[in-house]
Amino acid sequence: MPDGRTRPAPRPRLLGPDPSPPSVYVDVLGQPWQTSQFPGIEHKVLFADPATGMSTLLFRLAPGAVVPLHEHTGVEMTYVLEGTLEDEEGVCTAGNFVWRPAGNTHEARAPNGAVILGVFMRPNHFAAGQKFFTEAKSG
Repeated sequence: MPDGRTRPAPRPRLLGPDPSPPSVYVDVLGQPWQTSQFPGIEHKVLFADPATGMSTLLFRLAPGAVVPLHEHTGVEMTYVLEGTLEDEEGVCTAGNFVWRPAGNTHEARAPNGAVILGVFMRPNHFAAGQKFFTEAKSG
């Protein structure tokens, strides 16, 4: 986290002549939770690249929350910080990790609530046409 220190001069890159780009620190605790279009699911966007659709989000799912039927259009990686996330293929508990390949189609549930860190290569495609959290909403 930034602590008021002056940034040092950029370090040169190992693989190119340009200076190393700076790190980006995100104040996750100071960022408010955003409500989603899915009941009981809030999120914080930690990283989003509009050009590729890659994103990292922190999700908070209330007990009983459901991520509706969707297909992963790229690899999705999920680390469960609290609670459980489950679907017809299994249960991922706190401290554990699940990743899904592109094409995986499922509905995720948090029967007792959960806090998860999700990394997406591209936005998901939802069966009912909802837009993913970081995808531009059409009009």
